[in-house]
Amino acid sequence: MTRKMRQRFKKKFTRLMQKKLVMLFAGIILAFVVLIGRITYINASSGDKYSKVVLDQQQYGSRVIPFKRGDIVDRNGTKLATSKRVYNVILDIKVMLSDEKYEEPTIEVLKSCFDIEEDTVRKLIKENPGSRYSVLKKGVEYAKAKEFKELQSDKEKSADVKGIWLEEDYVRSYPYNALASDVIGFTVDGNVGSNGIEAAYNDVLNGTDGREYGYQEKNAIQEKTVKEAENGKTIVSTIDLQVQSILEKHILAFNEEHKNEARPGVGSKNTAVIVMNPQNGEILGEASYPNYDLNNPRDLTLYYSEEEIAEMAEEEKLDALNSLWNNFCVSSVYEPGSTYKPFTVAAGLELGKLNGSENFVCGGVLHVGDHDIHCSHTSGHGSQSLKRSLENSCNVAFMKMGEILGKEDFTKYQHLFGFGEYTGIDLPGEATGLLYTAEKMDAASLATNAFGQNFNVTMTQLAAGFCSLINGGDYYEPHVVKQIQDENGNVTENKDPVLVRRTVSKETSEILKDYMLGVVEEGTGTSAAVEGYDVGGKTGTAEKQPRNKKNYLVSFIGYAPQENPQVVVYVVVDEPNSYGQANSGYATRLASDIMVEIFPYLGVQKSTKTE
Repeated sequence: MTRKMRQRFKKKFTRLMQKKLVMLFAGIILAFVVLIGRITYINASSGDKYSKVVLDQQQYGSRVIPFKRGDIVDRNGTKLATSKRVYNVILDIKVMLSDEKYEEPTIEVLKSCFDIEEDTVRKLIKENPGSRYSVLKKGVEYAKAKEFKELQSDKEKSADVKGIWLEEDYVRSYPYNALASDVIGFTVDGNVGSNGIEAAYNDVLNGTDGREYGYQEKNAIQEKTVKEAENGKTIVSTIDLQVQSILEKHILAFNEEHKNEARPGVGSKNTAVIVMNPQNGEILGEASYPNYDLNNPRDLTLYYSEEEIAEMAEEEKLDALNSLWNNFCVSSVYEPGSTYKPFTVAAGLELGKLNGSENFVCGGVLHVGDHDIHCSHTSGHGSQSLKRSLENSCNVAFMKMGEILGKEDFTKYQHLFGFGEYTGIDLPGEATGLLYTAEKMDAASLATNAFGQNFNVTMTQLAAGFCSLINGGDYYEPHVVKQIQDENGNVTENKDPVLVRRTVSKETSEILKDYMLGVVEEGTGTSAAVEGYDVGGKTGTAEKQPRNKKNYLVSFIGYAPQENPQVVVYVVVDEPNSYGQANSGYATRLASDIMVEIFPYLGVQKSTKTE
């Protein structure tokens, strides 16, 4: 065959094939169109019928795998908050109704296993017969779930029980009920933290839900696709369960002792305590009273009668609850009174405006500006050294110190000690308090500020600042979380102490400790003494606004041992139930009761003094 002939044949063949291929493709497309049309018709006219056939042969396994919210533990690993596995009873009504023989046995099992009434199920069937997901009961305990699973494993008994399945879930649980309620907080709507560590570390405590889905044949199990849940992390707090238990025991005992008809259930408007390590800012214990049960945070019956609760409007109930949930140690401000006096002395010593050789004469009152401002000892203390001024808590001496300092330096040191500022504590709702600026401070305000009146603070501020006065001048950020771990106990983050600044020199710190040891041994704080230990500290008695009401907040802040202090205990009693509210003894005795128990437990060094 010649070359010319071959080319002519190839050309003819190619044209012929092209026509055939076009016709073939057209035929295939037409067949697909007809097939799709048929499938659409069958689905529209008989879809439910065929779906039922499929459901008889297959069970669709699709479920959310809930994450477990992380635990909150004390510094020794004891669980303070945890999540307990429970089960929700789910009914697939459509599956149950796929054959009439399933309905009665399924309803009977729901009643016998889970105490779900027949009327409840029948109402759901009537309202939504096509439902694939109806929650019949939440929070079923493991024992009940186990009973149902055992029934499921018995093929003969469960042959006609269809559409019931158990959905895993978790509920938050607090093993110690009200213990450390201010610090821990609680959750709402499942996994949303409210108050305390639960709120501050909500994102860390929460994980991510997983999911499982796929079909399971009657006679063969098909492999399912599973995305595992990622559980939340564990928060290791600085709180010591034993310290916390001791201070709350004594707070409760105090309120039981001093409660009366005017204020039933409590012995003061507020009673609060902070126990802190002055060497690193760790809070070992923190509580205020009235408190609340973390497992039932909306319960008001401990403080109000059923009749009183019934008469409350919703807004009144909310106010009462918010008052209970308030963390007094972090969120409430008040005038500190004489517990501020060590800070005035510290500022004077640091500036060189005081040196310890001063002598002040107290006649019981001092005229400042247009005001006569009285000392607590109305007949006067007479001649007072700087040390004796602090030991006797002489207001006149401190008003004179305020004048020596001057308003510029006084206000500067207030901020240096952390007043009027956020401390950075890792708890929500922190307040800052209100201070005078130098520009707005007159002579009388400077005089009263110098002994702790006419400005306000939080307990956390005063405790953190005080720690710096006794530890050599290091101001540490107060904190309640020590460490973060994964669910297997591996440390993912350490919350190391944060040294913020220096406030005073070591020399000033040593002088102040000597003065405050004298307060407990010979001055206003003698009832705070603990046998066998060198305890230093300062009392406080603050008259509240408005002054004509004659309401007082009394307090004591103390530490031990004298050398290298390891523990600070700060007690505030706001409006004790007594006609004689202006008595710091309420706070000193409560502090002493707490220290007697926690010092041996914490291994605080005993006094080396000999008789």
